[in-house]
Amino acid sequence: MKQRAWLWAVGCFRGAVRWLAAAVGVCREGAVVWVGVAGGVWLAAAAGMPAGGGIVFGAEPDGLIASPEPDWPQWRGPRRDGIWDEKGLLPSWPEGGPKLVWKVGGLGRGWSSPIVVGKTLYITGDLDDDLVIFALDVRDGSVRWKAKNGQAWKGSYPGCRAACTYSEGRLYHLNAHGRLACLEAQTGRELWAVDILQRFQAQNITWALSECVLVEGDRVWVTPGGPKALMAALDKRTGTTLLTTPPLDNEPTSYCSPILFRYGGRRLIAQCSASHGFGIDADTGKLLWTVPLRNPYLTNVSTPIFAQGAVYYVTPYAELGRLYRLVPTNDGVRAEHVWTHPLDSVTGSGVWVEGVLYSAGYRKSKWWFAVDWQTGKTSAELREFTTGAPVYADGRIYILDEQGQVGLVKPGRERMEIVGRFRLVPEKVRDAWAHPVICHGRLYLRYHEHLWCYDVKQPAQ
Repeated sequence: MKQRAWLWAVGCFRGAVRWLAAAVGVCREGAVVWVGVAGGVWLAAAAGMPAGGGIVFGAEPDGLIASPEPDWPQWRGPRRDGIWDEKGLLPSWPEGGPKLVWKVGGLGRGWSSPIVVGKTLYITGDLDDDLVIFALDVRDGSVRWKAKNGQAWKGSYPGCRAACTYSEGRLYHLNAHGRLACLEAQTGRELWAVDILQRFQAQNITWALSECVLVEGDRVWVTPGGPKALMAALDKRTGTTLLTTPPLDNEPTSYCSPILFRYGGRRLIAQCSASHGFGIDADTGKLLWTVPLRNPYLTNVSTPIFAQGAVYYVTPYAELGRLYRLVPTNDGVRAEHVWTHPLDSVTGSGVWVEGVLYSAGYRKSKWWFAVDWQTGKTSAELREFTTGAPVYADGRIYILDEQGQVGLVKPGRERMEIVGRFRLVPEKVRDAWAHPVICHGRLYLRYHEHLWCYDVKQPAQ
């Protein structure tokens, strides 16, 4: 009876804490002091006063930490998970696809995806000898300004790689050669630039740096790898180094972009190097866990996925898709292997929706899978599209596969149903690797020099 009473009390307590956490979301992060844990839920007491007065109690919930900026301000969206929360989008498409709003060319070669903030879209491209950042008007695709960020990449697979990141009126972009630039978002005027390979004595990698930098608070995070720093946090106002994560046996960086999330009372960053998936403390830079993730080509590309206290890493040829449960400890967090799936994704990553991972393979199984997050078992397959990149919004998955096909898919644990499709480029290609973007009823798709904008909003009734 005592045990039952205790469990009942803990359940009520957890519910109350969650309600309070939601109710007092206005309390600033800096005013919270962690005081303990009960029933798996962290407790916090406000050390300061929220707007409006009064002392409040609450808990920061576990989960991905969204950018405070509006719209689609960074790689893979507000939380870097490929999820857009808008409702009222078309549940299916007519034959030939949704209405085309505009199309622009002349953007140069590359695979970077756009970001959208307010009425401006930012995208990069390699034009002749230069990496060029374009600011476009979302209403018609017209160019507001353009600026250079160093040299174009003319090595293997020539073209631009990384997307921009927006924070507090500034753009941050890392070019293929390691030049990290900060620009004024309204004008394109460069404010500062740093060569991260030179600063941290690192070497470029075979197919060039591709990281879409993470900006959180006053810091911009980069992953130089090599002998000086696995990761580094720079002051986003000046570019000076604030802290570093010690090197991981001089291991090079890879092609991945990090995610930021909260778990077990800590703010964490998950990222990949050339041979490992790893996690660090976002406040101190301390390396907390590493897991094996090595293939013969050192190509870890897909962004990690976090959900329900676990992180998913994937690499082709070797470890494949692996889920690791995160376990808080007294001095950090450890990662425990849960399952392995034969998924061998490269450029596309995946999306997590209601306990199911949706992703495509690359070499062994070059089609789409629905994978149960708890068990790692395949529950559904879709073979009409080849490997590609997904985003999710309003009950649908939007796919751009590497052959240039676009699909609208109704996801389901037991079945993935195609409810719309069209071909983006007339000819069959093999390198349509830019990720789709959805923002305010518009779907943005890129293939090298061209960017298309489609209307996917349901008509007003």
